[in-house]
Amino acid sequence: MKRIVYLVSIAILTTSLIGCNREPVAASADSTAASAAVADKQLNKELPEPKVMVPAGTRLRIALTDAVSSDKSRPGDSFLGVLAEPIVIDGKTVFEKGSKVRGLVVDAKESGRVKGRASVQLTLTEIVRSGSPVNISTKAYSAVAEATKKRDAAIIGGGAGLGAAIGALAGGGKCALIGAGIGGGSGTATVLATKGKEIHYSPETRLTFTLARSIEV
Repeated sequence: MKRIVYLVSIAILTTSLIGCNREPVAASADSTAASAAVADKQLNKELPEPKVMVPAGTRLRIALTDAVSSDKSRPGDSFLGVLAEPIVIDGKTVFEKGSKVRGLVVDAKESGRVKGRASVQLTLTEIVRSGSPVNISTKAYSAVAEATKKRDAAIIGGGAGLGAAIGALAGGGKCALIGAGIGGGSGTATVLATKGKEIHYSPETRLTFTLARSIEV
């Protein structure tokens, strides 16, 4: 009987010892897993985000912040704007709507009094991403003012008609012809003294530019 009690005691003691040995192993495994998870998280933070290529030909729709015009702007002037639409590549937003952009007036010409329509050429040089400027190159945005031939013809024709009417009232016939000539000459002088239309882009005007070269961000 004593021998049986002794064997049972040995068995209980052995089981207890095995249990004690297992607990630290389990704790150690849990600690190792936690450390590995922390290390992976830290590594992911340190790894830079993969680069994204914005290809040439991508359109940039902007809203002007500064006014630009053919008669006030000069070649070399800079202007500011913001993206009116986000730039999305492969489902990822690369540049947020509202990102600031900087542009350059390449050329600006006033309209002439006799000939030569007003024109402007603009390009974008910079776009801001996450607070940092990114240099870009776009195709020139060009615009030419509307022709004023119809307006000029109406002024000359109107002057001739008015002169003829006055001549007719004064004496008719020959006087009407003289009046028409004088009126036409007056209308022509008015056209020569009047400049053509100018190009005016006020703040919030929307313009579309096209990337000339790809950029990697």
